[in-house]
Amino acid sequence: MPTALHPPASRPQAVQTSFEDLGRPLATTTFVVVDLETTGGSPSEAGITEIGAVKVRGGEVLGEFQTLVRPPSAIPAFVQVLTGITNAMVASAPTVEAVVPSFLEFARGAVLVAHNAPYDTGFLRAACARSQIAWPAPEVVDTVVLARHLVLPDEAPDRKLGTLARLFGASTTPDHRALSDARATVDVLHALLGRLGNRGVQTLEDLKTFAARVPAARRAKRHLAFGLPSAPGVYQFRDAAGRVLYVGTSVDVRRRVSSYFTASETRPRMTEMVRAATTVVPVVCETPLEARVRELRLIAEHEPPYNRRSKRPERGTWVKLTAEAWPRLSLVKQVREDTGAGAAYLGPFRSAHSAELAVAALHEAVPLRQCTRRIPRTPRAEDPGACVLAELGRCGAPCLGPQRGGQDAESYAAVVDAARQALTVDARSTFQAVRERMTSLAAQQRFEEAATHRDRLDAFLRAAERAQRRAPLGDAPELVAARRSAPSPGWPVGGWELVLVRYGRLAGTSLTPRGADPMPYVEALRATGEVVAPPGPGRPGLLTEETDALLTWLEQPGVRLVSVEDPEVSPWTCPVNGAGWARSLLEA
Repeated sequence: MPTALHPPASRPQAVQTSFEDLGRPLATTTFVVVDLETTGGSPSEAGITEIGAVKVRGGEVLGEFQTLVRPPSAIPAFVQVLTGITNAMVASAPTVEAVVPSFLEFARGAVLVAHNAPYDTGFLRAACARSQIAWPAPEVVDTVVLARHLVLPDEAPDRKLGTLARLFGASTTPDHRALSDARATVDVLHALLGRLGNRGVQTLEDLKTFAARVPAARRAKRHLAFGLPSAPGVYQFRDAAGRVLYVGTSVDVRRRVSSYFTASETRPRMTEMVRAATTVVPVVCETPLEARVRELRLIAEHEPPYNRRSKRPERGTWVKLTAEAWPRLSLVKQVREDTGAGAAYLGPFRSAHSAELAVAALHEAVPLRQCTRRIPRTPRAEDPGACVLAELGRCGAPCLGPQRGGQDAESYAAVVDAARQALTVDARSTFQAVRERMTSLAAQQRFEEAATHRDRLDAFLRAAERAQRRAPLGDAPELVAARRSAPSPGWPVGGWELVLVRYGRLAGTSLTPRGADPMPYVEALRATGEVVAPPGPGRPGLLTEETDALLTWLEQPGVRLVSVEDPEVSPWTCPVNGAGWARSLLEA
């Protein structure tokens, strides 16, 4: 059934921990311990001469794999002496292209183990590339890394395979032949795992985090992922007081949250966040768009200290065409619903500097007054004289009034209307004025000044293009769109993905079953969707980012408009001569 976007419950639910939450026990994990002999050098220059592997689980050997491999070039003499593998021995051996598929099948679904694993996996990955086979990217355990953590300096002078085999009394002595070295590595692995048991490492996940030197305090927080749904949605990390610390989205909430407690998470601020977190609250979502919107709304509502983007949208800067007797452009921090008739807004800008650049571009084309004082509708004779801009012809001096040679109300209203047109529907005058100034400065070899004007025009056009794309969608009382549900990792595959938009906000979403008639679901979505009040004269900061996310979805190939309420009153269109047209010319 359709999902309306009402706020999710804030109280975490008690859950029953499953065996999957506890991780994969080492005792039941299948390992394939592999060793390679090569012609030496790097994988891009050398080749494999022998592959040996042993498959083990729970201390029991399940199988072995061994084969010589004919390398693409001759084996150097010193390598022949080291390994005992000669060119004559490999002359009739299969090539790596013939061997790799068999080895990958032998190791399918197992955890790969090697002594100095990057060396062996590097050659295997290169062999897959030569064979035009996708590298399966198995999980890898390196016994060298484990030994560095578990074997004390006074126990062994180094961490070579032969040294560790003697230390642990391995049943096979390594001799630089692949299968013998793999068998010795099996004994070393089991000895190291035995030492890990006393350190609380019982699962494969524990093993990987221990090997990566993940702090014990962070590993201990793995229980926060227990019971979370293995489903797409939003997750919230919260502290003991219930304060939201961080909000994120994922196609698999449990897997993503679990990653915060492993070595894959390296961001210092996330380590600090995990230290303070005591619970994780999930919100399962039906579609990726719903997850994105919920994330935006939760971040704006709670202002999590560890989220960097989408926080405090009210801190954006807007360019306002004021509603007063003699309007001007002003930078403001918020859009006021009670603004008088005639006001117009452009934004939000991510910084005040970008807003200032856009204002400078508009002033280049439209001679609005730039003074900040309030001028009465009928200027007084005792008011001060005109400013320098009036003397330069860049302001009509409405402060003087027509009696003293200044601009009258009618002519200034035409200037204000031109500014409003530039903000909302027609960027031609601004584009042409600034481009002419850029061309003139470039002809005079004043390239830095020309670049400044280019930056001004770019800042204006970027903001105006976004605003002109948003405005029609924000004014539409209701719009329903649909697209075929595309296969996506983690997200359920249905028939149609339905989206209900009201006044630029996501009011509901639904995923229909495959093969079902979508129209009953469309009607149910309209009936149960969130009620959205018509917006005021501007757009709050949160709404702009949410509307941008909706526009990104709506403009994808394959999206179909199902219905638009009052399309003649609020058509979903962009102006022909708007900022999008001008920006494409500027980029060209």
